[in-house]
Amino acid sequence: MTGPRKILSVAQMNAVDRATIAAGIPGIILMENAAHRVVDFIAERFAPVSGQRIVVICGKGNNGGDGLAVSRILNTRFRPASLRTVLVGEPEELKGDAAENLKMLHAAGLQVAREIAPEDCDATLVIDAVLGTGLSGPARGAALDAIRAINTRFPHAKVVAVDIPSGLGGDSGIPAGEYVRADATVTFTAPKICHALPPARDLMGELRISGIGTPYSLFEDDASIQLALLTPESVAPVFALRTRDSNKGRYGHVLVIAGSRGKAGAAAMAGIAALRSGAGLVTVACPQSVVAGVAAFSPELMTEPLEETGEGGIARGALARIQELATSRSLAAIGPGIGTEDETRFVVQELFGRLEKPLVVDADGLNCLAGSGWKCNGFARILTPHPGEMSRLTGRSIPEVQADRISVARALATERGATVVLKGEGTVIAFADGRVWINPTGSPAMATGGTGDILTGMVAGLVGQFPQDHDRAIGAAVYLHGLAGEIAARHLGEQPVIATDLLRYLPEGIRAITNVSY
Repeated sequence: MTGPRKILSVAQMNAVDRATIAAGIPGIILMENAAHRVVDFIAERFAPVSGQRIVVICGKGNNGGDGLAVSRILNTRFRPASLRTVLVGEPEELKGDAAENLKMLHAAGLQVAREIAPEDCDATLVIDAVLGTGLSGPARGAALDAIRAINTRFPHAKVVAVDIPSGLGGDSGIPAGEYVRADATVTFTAPKICHALPPARDLMGELRISGIGTPYSLFEDDASIQLALLTPESVAPVFALRTRDSNKGRYGHVLVIAGSRGKAGAAAMAGIAALRSGAGLVTVACPQSVVAGVAAFSPELMTEPLEETGEGGIARGALARIQELATSRSLAAIGPGIGTEDETRFVVQELFGRLEKPLVVDADGLNCLAGSGWKCNGFARILTPHPGEMSRLTGRSIPEVQADRISVARALATERGATVVLKGEGTVIAFADGRVWINPTGSPAMATGGTGDILTGMVAGLVGQFPQDHDRAIGAAVYLHGLAGEIAARHLGEQPVIATDLLRYLPEGIRAITNVSY
């Protein structure tokens, strides 16, 4: 089955290019193929190209070589209304394949301008080929002047970036300085880190990832490349049509341990989300005084009353009953709405250390673990913190967590043997073996109470259905959760969305992933 799409660092991409060339595909051919993919995109999005007024702005590196090839191919295939090629730098500074493309451009009867002319500013399409992914630090000098010109001197133009908007760095999600404001970006072979991590990923405009002849096995089969991007194809198998002889016993029985006085909704939302994700059965175990409130949310949920504290939380004496319940369930989820009383904290820590079943931990379940020196002890443990909870788990400040989400999540996962789902824009899923998956879906509409409880239930519901493929099930839950948020925002707007709206749009999200109409 298809896995998440590998994300490459600049060094890894360069190594893949070298291996491709060593295997027998010359660099000049890769550059030509890259230029054709850009032109194909232009032909698809900006037809008729023959009516466009185009300016191609090229730097002196390989990115500029791509741009020179794009200009030549545009002229050959479409003869645009006007086509100008501007070179940032001296022609003699071009080396290798870029220099060869300058020769070919001249051979095709085209000339290169050294600066943007006043008449160029009436362009309808600008191709940004100034700087590639290898930029380290902010753009300077003539390249910075070109970036500013692209952003300010072409009021009527759409901007298509080659590989990356100039000024962004390939290995970072954080811009180091000024960058081209692109309407679209065409990159090659595989996404780079900048294409996957916010905020840079949101600066690409429409992103197209195109093959140029590099064998995918050079990186997709390389276990040392541990960063990957979730895609619809990678999670679709989780939502495949069921066999005709299906029954509820095949799809897992989830135990949700949640709720406290005044927090029945958190328990109910987690339970309903597990059901909506396809779990065959769901039991919500909650303090006795909360049972009626949970049951009122959905008649499909089974409930189990637990001994409670005077404050309405889960009492220490409930531990044995929870352990008994768990023996006949596929897995458990704990945390939404449980509070952090001492007795509840004891229950969480005991279950975390001893329960011989997969356990999803969220919300106050995570807060009960914080500072306890917890370990996974070989049991499957899935933690779903938001940045604040991650701060408490790691002892690092929220700004420190957010500054390097991948490294922080990976460190916690590998050190403690857990799977860590660090929620937020570009949710990070880190596994104990060092792999990290980035989720591209989600919406600001999801910044509302309860969406984390929904994710807890979805993770538990899908992991319960796929006991032999936990990783893909977790990825599918995160991807679908974000997609449902996007769909809800499209239907309702960002401000009105509430957590249970995500449940409403899960079916539409599944159909979008699988292209299956029921």
